[in-house]
Amino acid sequence: MAVAKTCVLVLDSTDPEVLAEFYAKLLGGEARLGRHPDFIEIVGPDGTALTIQRDHGFAPPTWPRPEESQQSHLHLLVAQEDMDEAEREIISLGGRPLDTKDNGGAHDTRLYSDPGGHPFALVAREGRTAL
Repeated sequence: MAVAKTCVLVLDSTDPEVLAEFYAKLLGGEARLGRHPDFIEIVGPDGTALTIQRDHGFAPPTWPRPEESQQSHLHLLVAQEDMDEAEREIISLGGRPLDTKDNGGAHDTRLYSDPGGHPFALVAREGRTAL
C-alpha cells in the first residue's frame, strides 16, 4: 500500500509571486495561495500541480556549467512542430535560454531558466502535445 497518494514539485524562490505567474501562464494554470502564506500553488487544467515556496536565502543553480550540478529540472513536453512557438512564449514570459546546441530535429531539446533561475527543458515529442 502506498503511503503517499500524490506528490508535487516545490521550487524555492526569493520572489514566489513572479515565479508563480510565470508558470501559471506557461502551463495554462491558475496560481493560488497554499496552506501557508509562503507557498503558492500552480494547478494546471489537467490537475498538474507545482508549488513555489518563499526562501529568502535561495541561490539559483548555475547549471549547465560543467562544474555544477543541475539539481532538478522540469521537462515541458511539446510537439516538434510547436517548439518554436513554445520557445517564443517562454522568452516573452521572462524565461532565458541557457543552451541551444541541441536545437532542431526529432530529438530537439532546448534549455532555459525561469525568472527565478531554475533550469528547465523544452523537449520535442511526436504528435501534438499541449504546452
